[in-house]
Amino acid sequence: MKITASTVSLTVDDVAASQAFFTTHLGYQEQAAADGFASLTRSDAAVDIVLLQRGIEVLPAEQRDQHAGGLILAFTLTGLEAEEKRLRGEGVEITMPLREEPWGERLFQITDPNGVIVQFVEWVPPAAADGAEGEM
Repeated sequence: MKITASTVSLTVDDVAASQAFFTTHLGYQEQAAADGFASLTRSDAAVDIVLLQRGIEVLPAEQRDQHAGGLILAFTLTGLEAEEKRLRGEGVEITMPLREEPWGERLFQITDPNGVIVQFVEWVPPAAADGAEGEM
């Protein structure tokens, strides 16, 4: 098997709102669109995104009324602080402020108009790896 692309499909109430959010603030471009559907892509390694309107008949009956809840769409990048500043400057609400975890993960989150959580991550060496461990 050779995977040529990765796509996440998100069921949302308002496809146009999420589409505008991802194209305006996150650099996605429309690949295809129709009523209740949009396919978004980027030219880098980011996952493609398909947005489907909740209730759309192309979804199996047991999935039509589900919503993209409990999901975090995470992007690993460099220049995390600059990205947070850019998004804040564009008026995007930072729903989880920039923080650093003990294992070396720096992250912050935003949320699109349909409640899709987008997390930005930058990996840094944990504090213990800085040579501070064992120094007294």
